[in-house]
Amino acid sequence: MTKLTLTAGTDGLRLDQFAADQVEQLSRSGAQRLIEEGRLTKDGQPLKKNARTTAGARYELTLPDPEPVALAPQNIPLDIVYEDGDVVVVNKPVGMVVHPAPGHPDGTLVNALLFHCGDSLSGINGETRPGIVHRIDRDTSGLLIAAKNDFAHQALAGQLQDHSLAREYEAVAVGGFREDSGTVDAPIGRHRTDRKKMAVDPLHGRPAITHWEVLARYSGYTHITCRLETGRTHQIRVHMASIGHPLLGDLVYGSKKPWPGLSGQCLHARKLRFVHPRTGEPVEVECPRPGWFQDVLDRMPGAFD
Repeated sequence: MTKLTLTAGTDGLRLDQFAADQVEQLSRSGAQRLIEEGRLTKDGQPLKKNARTTAGARYELTLPDPEPVALAPQNIPLDIVYEDGDVVVVNKPVGMVVHPAPGHPDGTLVNALLFHCGDSLSGINGETRPGIVHRIDRDTSGLLIAAKNDFAHQALAGQLQDHSLAREYEAVAVGGFREDSGTVDAPIGRHRTDRKKMAVDPLHGRPAITHWEVLARYSGYTHITCRLETGRTHQIRVHMASIGHPLLGDLVYGSKKPWPGLSGQCLHARKLRFVHPRTGEPVEVECPRPGWFQDVLDRMPGAFD
């Protein structure tokens, strides 16, 4: 079993939301199950599922030993960018779901990794997400890291917590930026009325920081890079929309009218930097923007400085 100490930043959060937000690899439904099992405690006492957080309070979450993986390995081609005995970095294509979910029971990155790695995947995530350290959306392409053992998984999860696992994205945003670079520092939490969405929430959201920089300007659009200092769900999409520049093709946080040839947001995870969990050496991997992204840029109207 693994024990984690969590500190609440705000009052009044649901415990399942708090735990899922604090532990990157834990889903909200998984958090609910752990709370019902008495695995989330405060001062050594199990908490009821209807309890709320207290700002500054420290909680202890006990993650159970992983259950046997019941997912079927599937021979799905993978674009492996980096691999050794502890980690594997994959360039995920647009349209591939990372892990099984309702409506996507198979054909996911997890199914492909199970085939590629065999028994060499960490089990911290239990049945549905073996090896997965962080997530990217179905319609976002690019780099994603998976752990081949629990030692590597815990080390990489720790780097997500302390922000030493760096992630850089390319995106096309709607509208023009006055400045050449900037930072969005705005807490993100679950949307109050639409639980499938995230939103800037100064009261209950968790700290979220995105640094952006202009690469090229077009008529009505801007090609940017985004560097994450934190890793909240939909962070770039929410932050860019919050400053009036939703991502091109984002039907959730932007225009409901799709961009021709785009199935979702124009967002690509192009670079990863992390400290190798076993050697302690820095590792940096990068993948070029995919053809579909370049095609969007080629169709952009009126490039200018």
